[in-house]
Amino acid sequence: MSSSNAEWFARAQRVIPGGVDSPVRSFASVGGTPYTVVRGSGAYVEDVEGRRYLDFVQSYGASLLGHAHPAVVAALTEAVARGTTFGAPTPGEVRLAELMTARVEGLEQVRFVSSGTEAVMSAVRVARGVTGRSRVVKFDGCYHGHSDALLVAGGSGVAQLGLPGSAGVTPGAVADTRVAAYNRVPELDETVAAVLVEPVAANMNLVAPAPGFLADLRAACDQVGALLIFDEVITGFRLGWAGASDHFGVRPDLWCFGKVIGGGLPVGAFGGSADLLAALAPTGPVYQAGTLSGNPLATAAGSTVLELVGPDDYAALSARVARFAAGLEEAVASAGLVARAPVVGPLLGLFLSREPFAAPRNVAEVRPLADNGLYRAFFHALLARGVALAPGAYEILFVSMAHDESALAGALEAVADAAAVAAAPT
Repeated sequence: MSSSNAEWFARAQRVIPGGVDSPVRSFASVGGTPYTVVRGSGAYVEDVEGRRYLDFVQSYGASLLGHAHPAVVAALTEAVARGTTFGAPTPGEVRLAELMTARVEGLEQVRFVSSGTEAVMSAVRVARGVTGRSRVVKFDGCYHGHSDALLVAGGSGVAQLGLPGSAGVTPGAVADTRVAAYNRVPELDETVAAVLVEPVAANMNLVAPAPGFLADLRAACDQVGALLIFDEVITGFRLGWAGASDHFGVRPDLWCFGKVIGGGLPVGAFGGSADLLAALAPTGPVYQAGTLSGNPLATAAGSTVLELVGPDDYAALSARVARFAAGLEEAVASAGLVARAPVVGPLLGLFLSREPFAAPRNVAEVRPLADNGLYRAFFHALLARGVALAPGAYEILFVSMAHDESALAGALEAVADAAAVAAAPT
């Protein structure tokens, strides 16, 4: 029986391409062998060697309450006893849709799918179907899943692997996709069906929207009759109780959700006004379907999470993250490096440098910081000290409700040591 991370990864490489089911997990950008997780509890995960890590990955934001929260486990235990999938309507999907639409002003209906990629792909199809236009505008460094038309100039794992897009995507698939610089409002015309944006860019590390950027995007879309789509797969019900549209006071036409709404299970959703969603089959001409959409396990877990967390909990988490961000910058500075830990609500980034730098406003300004070589040594030094960040400098840190002050204080001690390792001459 395999007992080490190296043995499990070797087995995985024989039967899974690259040994992983998502490229960023491969450690390709940081080097070394991935740890193989066997369990998680709260803010921590444990690997096959029995090593425990304070986890700032949290399934890339899906685990708002931390791993294996007792209420979520209980909800899943009850749900699984009733059956895992039916291919028919269930009460659970109605309850989750009601919770979501009750929170988000303007979100009147949602359609559930099985991933964030499906959610964005489907929202774009609705926009094209409703407007009768083809062109979509996205922003360089924003990741919207791996559908052909939206993979171009993506962030996160695509950026970490040094890829401009992907082999296998034809020129025709991206012919109607236009790429603009984040935090700059592009010129639009009547050929544009939709503008697709992460309201907080969280796949190029963390880049906040500049003041007025989202409002100006809204106005630009209105001027030419294009739809504004918020990709809230990360920000939805993590940035705050009602997500990014509430946080920034800007309402899109269509929303895309994932991660938090599944409570740790595979899920996605897209939604908007009832008038817009009437374009979907079976009531309209825009086709979209999914055998496992609205899965009863995912909706049970997601509803439990949304019911457990209130506005005060988000405010407390945001305050805790802000204190931790300040501590991160101080801990890194103690080793002679320069850090910026940008915060938007409870979302947290971390940029490292040997020289002072301005906060990046787009992916072009992020790249020199992400690719300066410091993150690799910093990541491994932290991992050796029991603190797990995402294995790539284009990702952000996810602090869950389970990360208490004691755990974060311990992490700061490890950060100071890891920064000293990263700062040492090579």
